[in-house]
Amino acid sequence: MQRRTRTHRGALIALLAGGMLLTGCGGGTSSETSADKATGSGGPRGGQPAPAAPSSAPEQREDGAQRKEDGDAREVAPPDYLSTFALDVDTAGYGYARRLLGDGKLPPADVVRPEEFVNSFRQGYQRPKGNGFSVTVDGTKAASGAGDWSLVRVGLATGTADDTGERPPAALTFVVDISGSMAEPGRLDLAKKSLGILTDELRDDDSVSLVTFSGEAETRLEMTRLGGNRTEIRDAVDELEPADSTNVAAGVERGYDEAVKGHRKGATNRVVLLSDALANTGETDADAILERIGDAREEYGITLFGVGVGSDYGDALMERLTNKGDGNTTYIGDESQARKVFVDQLPAHVQLRARDAKAQVAFDRKTVQQFRLIGYENRKVADEDFRDDSVDGGEVGPGHTVTALYAVRLRDGASGHVATATVRWLDPKTREAHEETGAVETGAVDGTLWGGENTRLQVTAVAAYFADSLRGGDLPGTPALGELARQARKLAASTEDSSVEKLATAIEQADRIKGGGGDEPQGGEGEGEVG
Repeated sequence: MQRRTRTHRGALIALLAGGMLLTGCGGGTSSETSADKATGSGGPRGGQPAPAAPSSAPEQREDGAQRKEDGDAREVAPPDYLSTFALDVDTAGYGYARRLLGDGKLPPADVVRPEEFVNSFRQGYQRPKGNGFSVTVDGTKAASGAGDWSLVRVGLATGTADDTGERPPAALTFVVDISGSMAEPGRLDLAKKSLGILTDELRDDDSVSLVTFSGEAETRLEMTRLGGNRTEIRDAVDELEPADSTNVAAGVERGYDEAVKGHRKGATNRVVLLSDALANTGETDADAILERIGDAREEYGITLFGVGVGSDYGDALMERLTNKGDGNTTYIGDESQARKVFVDQLPAHVQLRARDAKAQVAFDRKTVQQFRLIGYENRKVADEDFRDDSVDGGEVGPGHTVTALYAVRLRDGASGHVATATVRWLDPKTREAHEETGAVETGAVDGTLWGGENTRLQVTAVAAYFADSLRGGDLPGTPALGELARQARKLAASTEDSSVEKLATAIEQADRIKGGGGDEPQGGEGEGEVG
């Protein structure tokens, strides 16, 4: 099947009347799995947004309303009340930001992706009983100073890995950057430690191959079963030494060639790229690199897992590669983080629970005046492509959670249904489409943010506000960094979560670098989605 990549919404669609929106009980979860949803109607592979039908795609105005043109005649269409995006389990942006802050530097605004900050923390969502997703929708009033804005959290979770370890075998191709820049401490040495840890954790029936690249790519080890061969694999890793330039394209292309040669039917076939992604030789554009190995991705279902290292890190290239390569990316700054990724989170990185997963949130125009999705700018999907399964979505493994946080402005006196969230995904084995939904009511989003019982929602808010502050955003109610750090410290104590403690430290570091202070932005007027 010819696949289409994720699309940014150059134009948003208008909707039918607000009464067309789905309704449901506040914070509840309901299921909908239907073979009919896989094919749909009204266009190729369905191609219709859920749950309302689209009209033509007009120009969007600042207030969320849209303008359609017909010759010289111009009319204003109703504001858009759908939000559609591909799921994202990347966390590299947050890890790299922490590394830079620890070095006394503010991360560049263009590498701060709020969804990667939010998705770096445990959420405590209820897990589904079988395969697929659970859907949790809740919320709270935004932080003080936000006026009449609230936060709505859409949480999606997959089931944890089987305790017995009865996952499919893995066939992993390691593609390791050995360029000159990888000679610095915390780069190639950390990549080698990571591969050693992973070699210890993989099962005897798993397989690995090893490709290195600098100016050119070289196969160091063809696909080899772990059972009886761990010493040979460790020796191949130990022999890695830094060379010269960085030809990422050559490494990725050779890696996919080896993955195809060693492809195992019924196994999880994945390329694992370990690099600082500072490409300076050969093709350096992610789209062009992946176009050269498109057949391997499409025909063999080989996915890409990116592991970033180094204080100077090509975040944009790595993120683009994994987005286009049907995978995800993470960042490791030290051995403890390597153990977290390759030991604690190993099943999530060598197994898939969902392919081409997308989410669509339908806000009720009767209760919602404005809304804004915090982050996911490069994961947005056209609303009408939600049920078009040829449009690329996100790949999600076991034990993952995906959180989308919205700033929502309710209408005066609003009561009742606020939003319904639907997640759609393909079964990795059968490619059958499934859907799950959840909804939220006004009563679930009017509580006070700080000091409540839902500490995980508060952590989500802290992470989102922090990311927005770092990139100079204008999210309504964003506290000054000093206040945000104090809230993070309280949450670290109440949750006894070391990751929240590290978040508090990162916020304090950013506050010191910025010199303290900062304004609290307010939301504007208008209706519908705001950018």
